[in-house]
Amino acid sequence: MIDFNRVWRWFGTAFSFFLFGLGGLLLTCLVFPLLAIYPMKEKGVKQQRMQKTVQLCFRLFIKCMSSLGVLSYEIIDADKLKDAKLILANHPSLLDVVFLISLVPNACCVVKGRLTKNIFLRGPIKAAGYIINSDSNTLIAASKESMSLGNALIIFPEGTRTTADSDLVFKRGAANIAIRCEAPVTPVVIKCTPTTLTKNDRWYQVPNKKVHFRIQVNEQLPIDYLSADIAVSKKVRQFNSDLKKYYTKELLKHEQ
Repeated sequence: MIDFNRVWRWFGTAFSFFLFGLGGLLLTCLVFPLLAIYPMKEKGVKQQRMQKTVQLCFRLFIKCMSSLGVLSYEIIDADKLKDAKLILANHPSLLDVVFLISLVPNACCVVKGRLTKNIFLRGPIKAAGYIINSDSNTLIAASKESMSLGNALIIFPEGTRTTADSDLVFKRGAANIAIRCEAPVTPVVIKCTPTTLTKNDRWYQVPNKKVHFRIQVNEQLPIDYLSADIAVSKKVRQFNSDLKKYYTKELLKHEQ
């Protein structure tokens, strides 16, 4: 028997991806050049204008997907992102970054270098001043500068999307930035049920039922040993371990 609801969500997903790609091209070829016409004396103001534009587009995109019945979502305590400096989140789905940017008007993301080769993404990435994750020393310097300009840095400590039913594996990049930049960490816990658009999924593999995203913004994480008289590399390792324990505990809590 044909599941017409699933068929509808398949077409809704296909249309959403088409819309996303078209939006990326329009931003690159039309919107950003128009926004760049007006010169700004203050450093970073032009990029923040671009970031705000991306935020509004992503917010519209999420609402479009919700209206089409592709997904539903709930955002809990989003007001805690208002003055965030460093936002860390787990990464269960391709849509995580879209949700987070839609909530943060001054978002600056750390992205993989290969994304700059994507014709739909490289324009927004460059215009919004997102940071390319290449060299670790360059990454730290760029992160400090971005936060000094008033941006909120978004990073996924896993470095890539989670594989369903696998243990969390955190790379040290996020912990390294938190420790070396002495940046307050605002943790976001993302739960996607059922799983979709994971590392092993293709866009056309639509789940049996509508996907629901639960996005919980928690209180800032204290780093008690930040001023301790120990090597910075040890602080980074310790905080990375603490992050993994924290997110493992939080995700288990939401499953109960």
